[in-house]
Amino acid sequence: MDRIILHIDFDSFFASVEQQENPSLRNKPIGVTAANGRTCIIASSREAKRLGIKTGTRSYEAFKIHPSIILVKADFVKYLEISKRFLNICKDYSPYIELFSIDELFMDITQSAHLFNGAYGIIKIIKERIRNEIGEFITVSVGISHNKMLAKLASGFKKPNGIFEIKKEDIDKVYSKAKLTDVCGIGERINERLNKIGIHNLMDLRKTSLPFLIAEFGSAEAEFLKNVSFGIGNSAVNSYTNPIDIKSVSRNYCLPQNEYDKKVVMQNIYELCEEIGIKLRRLSKKARTIGISLKGNFNIHIRKTYPEYFDTGKEIFTACLSLSSSHLPGGNSVYVRQIGIWVGNLEKINQTPLSLFDSARQNKLTSVIDAINEKFGDHTIRNGFLLYSTNFTTVPNGYMADKYERAKLAKENI
Repeated sequence: MDRIILHIDFDSFFASVEQQENPSLRNKPIGVTAANGRTCIIASSREAKRLGIKTGTRSYEAFKIHPSIILVKADFVKYLEISKRFLNICKDYSPYIELFSIDELFMDITQSAHLFNGAYGIIKIIKERIRNEIGEFITVSVGISHNKMLAKLASGFKKPNGIFEIKKEDIDKVYSKAKLTDVCGIGERINERLNKIGIHNLMDLRKTSLPFLIAEFGSAEAEFLKNVSFGIGNSAVNSYTNPIDIKSVSRNYCLPQNEYDKKVVMQNIYELCEEIGIKLRRLSKKARTIGISLKGNFNIHIRKTYPEYFDTGKEIFTACLSLSSSHLPGGNSVYVRQIGIWVGNLEKINQTPLSLFDSARQNKLTSVIDAINEKFGDHTIRNGFLLYSTNFTTVPNGYMADKYERAKLAKENI
């Protein structure tokens, strides 16, 4: 029997939540901007989208398109609360729920669909409960199919507040209309590479031989692309209650302004490294591959794998500094706009070799600081280098979309 997978995706989530809470914003074009004051729109309302104001639009560009657009600062605590309430609704209809981000999830309803008059019966109930328990201005679009990849593709076809199903016999018809980038896993970079070798749509991709794709992308990515072209996807819906083996940890931050001051940039890098260290220790893991990206009027992305493992912000910062010091601002001509820190090659602490530089005193001090910050709030105790710098949040840029935060929901028994 084929599986029945739903992909449920909120429509214009951040903007809809703001319109639900504030009636004066309803039926008006609004743009939600980053909480740190960066004037980039991270979400727009349906009304704004119809005018061509989309995610990533700069505020000055939005005002040129529509001078009366209303800008609202993001409130991720509020969005997370709505996401939790949404999860509480969905778990009444299947135990197999995978949180994909703060505003979307997968549900495997293969075993429960018959109890609620099938997939459409469950969807109808969920939509009604969202309207009654969360708000009438908050809607979802739903994709139905026999695997996650096609269900996610389907959810984008009937927005907003729609339902679309892709059956096996409909794949060719759907693929003839879909763009390559409509498929999860094919971003702009891969799309450009495919276009350069003569592949412009999903049917072109299907006709391309696997050896040709392997020569361009390598075996793993080529196999993924070939499976996509035939609508093949066998990955299970990984319930949020199950333990998740996290492979990497990253933090990205968009600075409030183009930053020319080297010290300020270094403070932001240090803060992000501290957050990654906190996250690693909460996971009881260490990393030995470290990467840093800087974007401004230049772009760099550098990473390195080390023989030893790290789990403190200071160690990660030292590595990042050695990788990027020659690229940091040093005058009025170079600025940084965005910083990204990434660590990989994770291993459980009890499975990593002891470092020659491990200090029992330092480890104890780190544990005490973690305990204080856990009790009184992150960044209650900070490194002196961060004096007068911006307080971040260990939820990345206020956004909960990493797997550790999702796993916390299970512990809260919601």
